Amino acid sequence: MKLTLTDIESFEISKGFTARLIHTETMTLAYVDIEAGADLPEHAHFHEQVANVLEGEFEFVLGGKMMVLRQGDVLVIPSNVPHSGRALTRCRILDVFHPVREDFRSGNVAYAKK
Repeated sequence: MKLTLTDIESFEISKGFTARLIHTETMTLAYVDIEAGADLPEHAHFHEQVANVLEGEFEFVLGGKMMVLRQGDVLVIPSNVPHSGRALTRCRILDVFHPVREDFRSGNVAYAKK
């Protein structure tokens, strides 16, 4: 199935974080647009995650260690490791999750309500 990102309805993960989601049988891809200054609350999940910075600069805290990710950087987030972040500039990140993020599919994202 061929899609363009504009064919996919956007979904607000958290304030300032809007994603276009693709779910396969075994993974979720989230193309996330992030407003400058937007904060991602600390959270953890059993999913493995790979964050690919497509545009911008994002301050990321992974397991208590702070780092700045820039265009072209990739971060592997192991299962159940607490992480949070803040967009230093407007960002676009491609997050890949395994297995499927059922909370994204249902729209019931716990940290989005904090």
